[in-house]
Amino acid sequence: MKKLKITDTSLRDGHQSLWATRMTTEDMIPVLEQLDNVGYHSLEVWGGATFDVCLRYLNEDPWERLRIIRRYVKKTKLQMLLRGQSLVGYSHYPDDVVKKFVERAAANGIDIFRIFDALNDIRNLEVPIQAVRQAGKHVQACVVYTVSPVHTVDHFVETAFKLKDMGADSICIKDMAGLLGPYQSYELVKLLKEKVQLPIQLHTHYIGGLAGGACLKAAEAGVDVVDAASVPMAFGSSQPPVETIVRALQGTEWDTGLNLHELFEIASHFEEIRKQKGFERGVTRIADMKVFEHQVPGGMISNLVSQLEEQKALDRLNEVLEEIPRVRKDLGFPPLVTPTSQIVGIQAVLNILMGERYKLCPGEVKDYVRGFYGRSPVPIDEEVRKRIIGDEQVITVRPADLLEPGWERARQEVGHLAESEEDILSYALFPQVALKFFAYRKDGGMEKSASQERRIEEAKESPAAEPSRPLPKIAKRTSNKGAQEVNIDEIRELMLLFDDTSIAEMELESQDFKLNLRKVARTGSLTTSEPGTKDKRGSQETQAEKDEANGMTDEDLIAVVSPMVGTFYRAPAPDAPPFVEIGDRVEQGQTLCIVEAMKLMNEIKSEMSGRVVDILVENAQPVEYGQTMFLIVKE
Repeated sequence: MKKLKITDTSLRDGHQSLWATRMTTEDMIPVLEQLDNVGYHSLEVWGGATFDVCLRYLNEDPWERLRIIRRYVKKTKLQMLLRGQSLVGYSHYPDDVVKKFVERAAANGIDIFRIFDALNDIRNLEVPIQAVRQAGKHVQACVVYTVSPVHTVDHFVETAFKLKDMGADSICIKDMAGLLGPYQSYELVKLLKEKVQLPIQLHTHYIGGLAGGACLKAAEAGVDVVDAASVPMAFGSSQPPVETIVRALQGTEWDTGLNLHELFEIASHFEEIRKQKGFERGVTRIADMKVFEHQVPGGMISNLVSQLEEQKALDRLNEVLEEIPRVRKDLGFPPLVTPTSQIVGIQAVLNILMGERYKLCPGEVKDYVRGFYGRSPVPIDEEVRKRIIGDEQVITVRPADLLEPGWERARQEVGHLAESEEDILSYALFPQVALKFFAYRKDGGMEKSASQERRIEEAKESPAAEPSRPLPKIAKRTSNKGAQEVNIDEIRELMLLFDDTSIAEMELESQDFKLNLRKVARTGSLTTSEPGTKDKRGSQETQAEKDEANGMTDEDLIAVVSPMVGTFYRAPAPDAPPFVEIGDRVEQGQTLCIVEAMKLMNEIKSEMSGRVVDILVENAQPVEYGQTMFLIVKE
């Protein structure tokens, strides 16, 4: 009797696919020991988007999350998803950073490293596989499954053979978009088992409804392990529910041996969190069924929806889903898995929002076309290539061969802000995000270890406790009821009440605070200043006031506005010099700033030559769609 083993993905891919990766460590703690006792093959708990989201949105240290999970899970192997040379990020990192990351991940508790490359370019897996073997851990190498004219069964089997030769201990069929049908699943698993002769694991997503059947037929074909999630985090764009698979195989030769009662107790915990935090259930909608056409993977669907909501363009979702296959074809049919799913998906979003295809291309899209992510399955459309990178040369070597070592540089740059090697790695992977987290931690946003231990114990009794959050900046206003707090979002709403014909100044005042909001251009953009104090440029008046005194009118000024909701950066790295300063002359096509949106860095270029007279956004601050960032006077 061949017992089917199961990897539970609830603590990583389950909530990444449905809850935008927003489950906190404290949500997890009360159920960790139960999960450890179920009898799973492994628990997928780390990697993917969890690292980024912990730092960026949850104000958590992802390394500490891993250590806490390891403390409670003593019997079951812990597993992570590693994006090859991209680790847990969205671009390639130098070899020394890759090796150090794997070393520390293993030391902090990871037993199984599931490693994939979005393009099935095995050159990008060489160093990660070597590093995992050096650490003495299990290498599970992925064959990324997709559907295209070039992705055939023979291609997948050939890729698996190469991965075996590189040192893989097992092979994972990574069906990130739920495209693998039951009978295709049977055929592929059977061929891999017969020819490659390594343990085979199946990872698939429910999305269009094929996952359950694919898992059952894979079991018949001899698959060793399948992935599943606890039912509150299953269905929809997530994995199939573990409870269904366990029940379907009871009494068969593939019986999992897992206890349904224990599984439902765990599910009750996650269901309470889902209700309390308002997370969605996994459901299959018509747009989800269209995965058979657009191939957007489960982990990206929820993020794509939230990103379009941020851009106030959710009504254009269908247009974006129709544009994605066109962009994918233009770019050489890459499988849609991180980071190529983001590259193709965000380019499709920008094509729709800008009203012109490839008018605005993020740096990551340009790097993909340049070959910095690896070889595309088929050559990129020549006209599209020229539109994106012009006459630049496309590289043919392993992309990481062109990268300078990064570990020592990161260690020197982050300096005393890093309390450990793990902090240096966080900075090396996500510099801006890590610095903001370190500042939050230094300001007392995180309790020290003793208090943290107390919170861990308390979390067993209070599973839905929220981590502390930084307080929003506020201004004060006076009223007949005394001092009140005004959130910056409220002020922004008041700004939107102004149009080109209304009054040009508004004041919010209390005894010790005064805020002026004054228009400076016909675009309706606003600057803020506190009278009697120096502004960020060190003068007693804003640049706009100087220009007004020199006779410059609103008609002379051109506003550079943000084409999307995102985060404004004057430079791509913390210690790099600003692209422009006030008073600088800029040429048409010159990069002014970076707007980070939808996890990609978008270069904003000047559409005219002129002189920068004002910069209206602070570095690393959020910007809204249409918000003025620069004022330029034509020269």
